[in-house]
Amino acid sequence: MIHTLAFYLFAVLVIASGAMVVLARNPVHSVLWLILAFFNAAGLMVLVGAEFIAMLLVIVYVGAVAVLFLFVVMMLNIDFAELRAGFIRNAPLGAVIALILLAELVLGVGAYRVGIIELGTPDGSAAPLLGESNIENIGALLYGRYLFLFEMAGIILLVAMIGAIVLTHRESRAHRAHQNIGKQVARRPDDATEMKRPEVGQGVEL
Repeated sequence: MIHTLAFYLFAVLVIASGAMVVLARNPVHSVLWLILAFFNAAGLMVLVGAEFIAMLLVIVYVGAVAVLFLFVVMMLNIDFAELRAGFIRNAPLGAVIALILLAELVLGVGAYRVGIIELGTPDGSAAPLLGESNIENIGALLYGRYLFLFEMAGIILLVAMIGAIVLTHRESRAHRAHQNIGKQVARRPDDATEMKRPEVGQGVEL
């Protein structure tokens, strides 16, 4: 009974939060509704026994992606009048794209029901470890059968990070960028400040 109530609670909140992401006028509010949707989706994953996916939703999507979206939206100077005008101007194109996506979904579901699409069947090579949790099974599969692919993905991300650093790096001028630490440490207070005793009404000589 408690599982059914929790399922309906999380499901209703996910649907309501997803609708508010689209309907909210303020982009900051949309991101906050998105975070709420992620939390409730993680609750649904816990109910079906996929605690690893629930953890990924909270840590990766809420802790990194959604927070990054929130910071970007808050730092941007968004003109809401121009945003609404752009929405109205691009509404026909958006409707056409939505109809195309809907037609693709209908065709895909129809092809699956007819039997044209054949889903793969497990061959037993990725059988779960009996008596172990989902996280341990995923770790055994990821660092066992798919170890080479996992390492290749890490190398690709590393190369992408190095490439981004190289492309954005700019050589700075030597006389401005580099500090002389020894000269700064050896500097005396008398060299750092100069006391002025201006007369009344005479100002300060710079």
